[in-house]
Amino acid sequence: MPEQPHIAPWRKQLHEIIFEADTPAGKLFDVVLIGTILSSVTVVMLESVQSVRAEYGTLLVNLEWFFTILFTVEYFLRLSCVRQPSRYATSFFGVVDLLAILPTYLSLFIPGTRYLLVIRLLRILRVFRVLKLVNYLREIDVLVRALRASRRKIVVFLFTVLTMVVIVGSLMYFIEGEENGFTSIPRSIYWAIVTLTTVGYGDILPLTVAGQTLAAFIMIIGYGIIAVPTGIVTAELTRAEITTSVSSQHCSNCSREGHSVDAEYCKFCGERL
Repeated sequence: MPEQPHIAPWRKQLHEIIFEADTPAGKLFDVVLIGTILSSVTVVMLESVQSVRAEYGTLLVNLEWFFTILFTVEYFLRLSCVRQPSRYATSFFGVVDLLAILPTYLSLFIPGTRYLLVIRLLRILRVFRVLKLVNYLREIDVLVRALRASRRKIVVFLFTVLTMVVIVGSLMYFIEGEENGFTSIPRSIYWAIVTLTTVGYGDILPLTVAGQTLAAFIMIIGYGIIAVPTGIVTAELTRAEITTSVSSQHCSNCSREGHSVDAEYCKFCGERL
């Protein structure tokens, strides 16, 4: 392996505190962070209640800005202590961390966007590292592998379903017509989707015998279709089962995790762990 560039001691120590949960300082940081996230989301939810907002509106807004500034500082600290900030910024948690602070700033220009701050709850996923639930990390890795492996099958399945609802919707428009509520092919396609997924809102329904026969056929097909994506993902989950343990180790270079407990180098970028 090529020799890695020198990392400033303060960056190394900061990375250990912010990204790792193996040390008392790192675990304390994550516990405090999770508590802060829950508090900030609670503030946003309370602010949406009219009676609470009328009495404590100013306090809640001030708290919301306090949490946003706190998370903004934390976000830039995370970027400053990794060797490749762009990799972290474009990673799953990097994007979530950014989305956790953007709504408050956007609310200065677009009213109401601050309620999107509930996306901060996604950051609670870090609890798996804090509580040392490495088995959950392993299961997450298995699930991700299964979804990636089955994505092409799911795309083909969705394309088939889309083709079916377009055809059925067009047939229903021809059979029922505008006089029975099927005023256009797009609206008929909407009915086909609602019927095929067995939701059945009831806002539009066929009145002719031919239309009701077609609707019954689609309902039966719908029950069979529900099982298809489940079977696809289940099969891939079985294939993706792994036996290696997963650690909570975070790469200081690319900020990715999911490494084996005995790994010495990052399996994504080759950085020494």
